Amino acid sequence: MDGEELTEQETALYDRQIRVWGADAQRRLSKSHILVCGMKGTVAEFCKNIVLAGVGSLTLMDDRVVTEEAWSANFLIPPDENVYGGKTIAEVCCDSLKDFNPMVRVSVEKGDLSSLDGEFYDKFDVVVVSCCSVTTKKLINEKCRKLSKRVAFYTVDCRDSCGEIFVDLQNHKYSKQKIEETIECQLQYPSFEEAISVPWRALPRKASKLYFALRVLEQFEEAEGRSPGEISIADLPAVLKLKKELCEANALNASHVTDSLLERLIIGTREFPPVCAVVGGILGQEVIKAISCKGEPLKNFFFFDVMDGKGVVEDVSNPKKESK
Repeated sequence: MDGEELTEQETALYDRQIRVWGADAQRRLSKSHILVCGMKGTVAEFCKNIVLAGVGSLTLMDDRVVTEEAWSANFLIPPDENVYGGKTIAEVCCDSLKDFNPMVRVSVEKGDLSSLDGEFYDKFDVVVVSCCSVTTKKLINEKCRKLSKRVAFYTVDCRDSCGEIFVDLQNHKYSKQKIEETIECQLQYPSFEEAISVPWRALPRKASKLYFALRVLEQFEEAEGRSPGEISIADLPAVLKLKKELCEANALNASHVTDSLLERLIIGTREFPPVCAVVGGILGQEVIKAISCKGEPLKNFFFFDVMDGKGVVEDVSNPKKESK
C-alpha cells in the first residue's frame, strides 16, 4: 500500500473523509484489498460502509443460493426472484455494492475459503469471515498468520438481538492523538484459537455473559456436526447440560451463563436488522482504523446486546504469553 498517491478523482470524491482522517489514511484505504466470506446481514452492512469509505477492492465469497431467510436481513438482496434467480448470494450482493461506489473494485470468488492456500490469502490486507464453524475460523486465522505480511483477521456473527466481533491484528502499530500530541503505540494480539483457549476462570468476574454463552453454542454445534445457527429449542436441554459441564471444567459458576440468555440465542438464530447495522458499523470502523493505522483498535472481542443497548469490549488474552 506504500508509494502510490491518490488520484485527482479520488481526492475529489473522498474530500470530506480526507478532512476527517487525512490524505495518508485515505491513501492506505484506497490501496487496500478486503476479502469477505459469508454474506449475511451484518456483513452486508460492513461491506456497504467500507465501499463508501473507498477501499481499493472488495472480494466476496458465498456460494449459497438466495433464500427468503437470506434476504430478510440482507438489504443488498432485492426481494425479487427475477433479480436473484439462479445467482449466488455473493453474486447478487456484488451487483448491489457496485452501485454504491464505482471506484471500488467489487468481485466474487467461488469455492471453499478454508481449502485455499496461502498464495490466495496473500492478495489481501484484511480477511473477514462470518457464519462458519469454530474449526474453520481457527484454520483461516492460522493461514493469515503464516503469511510473510500482516493480514488483519476478523470474525463477526449475529444471533437475533446479539452480536460478536473478534479481532486479530497480530503485532499492530498505530498512532493516536492525545491533546496536541501524536503518540505511537503498539498492541500484540492472540489468535482466535489462543483467545478462546484462555481458561474462563482467568477472565475478569464482570466479563460479558455473551462471551461464555456463544462459546457454549459454538461447541455444541461443532460437537453435533451442525452449521452455525442450525439449532432449535429442542436442543436446549443438551445445551444446558453442556453449559454445566463447561462451567465445571473451567471453575466458573454456572449462574454466570444464564439459561434465559442461551434460550434467547437458540430461539433467535436469525439476524435482527437493527443489530446488523450497529455491529456492521462497528466492524467497518475497526477495519478502517486497522488499515489506516490511526486510532486505537479494539482488542479483541466486541459484544452488543440490544436488551441493554450496550457495546462491550473484552480483552481475552493469555497474560503469561502476552508478557513474553
